[in-house]
Amino acid sequence: MLMAKEFHQTLWDDDLRAQWQEILRLAIREDLGQRGDWTTAALVPEDAPGRATIVARQPGTLAGEPAVADTLHALDSRLEWRPAARDSQPLARGQAIGRIEGPARGLLAAERVLLNFLGRLSGIATLVRRYVDAVSGTRARIYDTRKTTPGWRRLEKYAVRCGGGWNHRTGLFDAVLIKDNHLAFGSAAEAVARARKFLADRFGQAGCQAIVEVELDALEPLEAVLAAGPDLILLDNMSPHELGEAVRHRDACGAAVELEASGGIELATVRRIAETGVERISVGALTHSAGALDFGLDWGPDPGPI
Repeated sequence: MLMAKEFHQTLWDDDLRAQWQEILRLAIREDLGQRGDWTTAALVPEDAPGRATIVARQPGTLAGEPAVADTLHALDSRLEWRPAARDSQPLARGQAIGRIEGPARGLLAAERVLLNFLGRLSGIATLVRRYVDAVSGTRARIYDTRKTTPGWRRLEKYAVRCGGGWNHRTGLFDAVLIKDNHLAFGSAAEAVARARKFLADRFGQAGCQAIVEVELDALEPLEAVLAAGPDLILLDNMSPHELGEAVRHRDACGAAVELEASGGIELATVRRIAETGVERISVGALTHSAGALDFGLDWGPDPGPI
């Protein structure tokens, strides 16, 4: 098993929580505006208590639970969240993920913001889990891309981790990925050397630890690029036969370079690609094409222990 460098992996930490709170302020503003919830103000007494359970309407994988309490408190600090499930946990249809208790007006104001957030992140985690399961037993790992919702990138990458996937680079600032447009300024092998020099000159020893990856859309330059010593080679839009040839050539020359397949990969084809022997498979669809997982807020009396 090759031991290549790894990209930064996203966790639910203080930085990610702060990013969610920025998005939360926007979400509340677009839902309540400056005038608040007219329906609730008209129909619900100011001092009415509320109790509701968040329930998964379909099976999937949970992502986003750590944000629930912050979301509730942003609407009313008296709202209490009692979780019954944690991120990365598989969910059955009808399963409760937690209960909310507190002022009814605040609870109703939080409903759509909360369900939209959980639905989006859990939908990504659910799709990722399908891809991860599809390549089980091979050495391939499933990676995301930068094809994310503007402003939501790290949150969506967190959801990928909840589904069992891996994060590719977060942005242009944390790895070198030499693509075809960059190669208008020199060969792939030359580009690797220039990237290494840039990183060392700019960042010293830390720069030497940064990942340098090269994208190839044909096999002809593979030998020269392997000799240049990148950390990773991305094989773009290649057939399973071509991917297998790349793996065999890499193995034959003993290069300590992991190979990544990318381009048009779907759930129906990912197993065949993984069986070629590549170590990494990056899939833009994990974030740009994931549907929302359906959650509901079931209002009513205490359903019993969660």
